[in-house]
Amino acid sequence: MSNQDRRRPSNRDQTHRDGAHRDQARAGRSRGRGDQGSRETGGGLWFYGRHPVEAALANPARSLHRLLVAERSEAASDPKLSALARRRGLQIETVPRAEIDRRFGEDAVHQGLALQLAPLPERDLEATLAAVPEGPALIVVLDQVTDPHNVGAILRAAAAFGAAAVITTERRAAPESAVLAKAASGTLELVPLVQIGNLARALDELKRLGWWCVGLDGHATQDVRAAGLPERLALVMGAEGPGLRRLTRETCDLLLRLPISDQVESLNVATATAVALYALGPGRGTSGA
Repeated sequence: MSNQDRRRPSNRDQTHRDGAHRDQARAGRSRGRGDQGSRETGGGLWFYGRHPVEAALANPARSLHRLLVAERSEAASDPKLSALARRRGLQIETVPRAEIDRRFGEDAVHQGLALQLAPLPERDLEATLAAVPEGPALIVVLDQVTDPHNVGAILRAAAAFGAAAVITTERRAAPESAVLAKAASGTLELVPLVQIGNLARALDELKRLGWWCVGLDGHATQDVRAAGLPERLALVMGAEGPGLRRLTRETCDLLLRLPISDQVESLNVATATAVALYALGPGRGTSGA
């Protein structure tokens, strides 16, 4: 991932193409496993696994359709699950475990749970930002990150380190899916996920509203632990391989790098995001770096 790479590739264009192909291939493999059956015509989405299902049941913004529980699974006798379903007026359907296996694939760790639901309502960028309390704040902006595992893990990191939102593009991005929700481990329901049409315009809007746009790039000269950064920061992350696109880099107010060992060329985008969120969080710039 070029926004954390230690060495600049000798053939940048080919590296961009190869990185994009790798990211898209991973996304395709994900859909071929746990995301098979995650969408049905006219039926919305299917999620699986305890954390995504329980979080969706507890989210009043979700429209819910069906809740399947495998026979003789722990979920079948879980009082918390029963209470959540009852509160939402949803009847639990007990089915053979093989039925859930067929829907998501045998490799999916569904824990005997499947929930059919509508996608989350679309969020408006300006309204989402207006809801962020005054004072220090972080948001994450993703530049064409397409792997649902990465986006889910980034949502989880955003929730862990108090980021107020995750912003992603409408195209060349991971859509809401079973695999993304599973990787997010319930945090898809907690952290606002905002889709925008044009990233450069969105960054300009962020700056107009008082946010400082900071891109993570391995070739930057300034450390991510730098002191003196503004209170409200938008951390901009690029896809593995291509990294930040040229216009995205040029639109950022500042480029920072992670101070990783010379023995490691790069970090996974989700890992890099988590480290950067920690470094940019409360108490940043106090390490003397």
